[in-house]
Amino acid sequence: MATVRKRTLPSGKIAWLAGYTDGGGARRFKQFATRKEADAYLLQARSQVAQGTHTPDSVSPTVAEAAELWLRRCERDKLERTTVLQYRGHLQHHIGPRLGAVKLSRLTVPLINEFADQLLTAGRSRVLVSRVMVSLSSIVTEAQRRGLVTANNVRSAKPVRRSSREDVRPEMPSREELKAIIDATPERSRPLILTAIFTGLRGSELRGLLWEDVDLKRGVLHVRRRVDRFNSFGPPKSKAGTRDIPLSPTLLTTLKAWKLACPNGPLGLVFPTTTGTVQGHANILHRIFWPLQIEAGVSVLIDGKDKEGNPIKVPEAKYGMHALRHAAAALWIGQGLSPKRIQTLMGHASIAQTFDQYGYLFEARDDEAALMAGVEQGLL
Repeated sequence: MATVRKRTLPSGKIAWLAGYTDGGGARRFKQFATRKEADAYLLQARSQVAQGTHTPDSVSPTVAEAAELWLRRCERDKLERTTVLQYRGHLQHHIGPRLGAVKLSRLTVPLINEFADQLLTAGRSRVLVSRVMVSLSSIVTEAQRRGLVTANNVRSAKPVRRSSREDVRPEMPSREELKAIIDATPERSRPLILTAIFTGLRGSELRGLLWEDVDLKRGVLHVRRRVDRFNSFGPPKSKAGTRDIPLSPTLLTTLKAWKLACPNGPLGLVFPTTTGTVQGHANILHRIFWPLQIEAGVSVLIDGKDKEGNPIKVPEAKYGMHALRHAAAALWIGQGLSPKRIQTLMGHASIAQTFDQYGYLFEARDDEAALMAGVEQGLL
């Protein structure tokens, strides 16, 4: 039975008490300043109880409390440390300040959409906001699993839509820049740079590559593991990340020679430090790839100072290591490989991801000049 009763508080003020029975048969009450508010709440509560989607505010945790439950499960399930740190960053910098004190029962679709709008207005990218929304949805899903909330309104919300105006093409070296980089690469760094260019491995996959994963007889590289920023080994980013990549003739010859000169270590790494341990990503950038680009003339000029403190223009490398991964995809597409094959070689989880990043390259590959000539020939 649902009722609304008028109450006189000890202070003398008038309040309205809405009472109803929840889905579990328990009697629930909530107080309001006006009868209109009490009636509106009661109408909503009864509808949610009938649909089986009602969670009383009194038993609902806040978003911050539910987030801690979710993060503990992530740690218990042994997710990579970098992944858990990323999730904690979403909670600390984005979700917590705006929604942390909100009870899950009050996490409505309009509130979720408003939250996403606030992040976008504050200058967060659509990619970041999408990732934060995935974390928020995972928080509510874990609360559902524990019986703390009945509905996941984050799934119903559609706060982030992709804008064609923000469709930024991935930065990558041109063919001329790749040639300059290869020509300037010293002998010791040549195996690493050529492998990055001709296999499209992620930086974490390059750093975690073992000799047992390189079949020099068949000329195939097996991607079976990666290392995170803490130099801990783990599986590839997704199931699709486990893949086999054929080696080009020059790269195969280079790796055969490199195996004889490679520093020995207990891990059997293909690209270790001089002592045989895992190389840090920053070490590769600062000691190898960034100086190499400047040597090759693949750089931009930025403001700097000379030894006397006078302002001058100094060269700075144009690309990070991930740009070589994009360059590998562009080279393969230029050779006519199908989108599905590109997806497999890149280790993308879906063909949509491949088209999102490289769709314009597939379009540019078509011989449009020949097509236009054919159209003209039919008329003239």
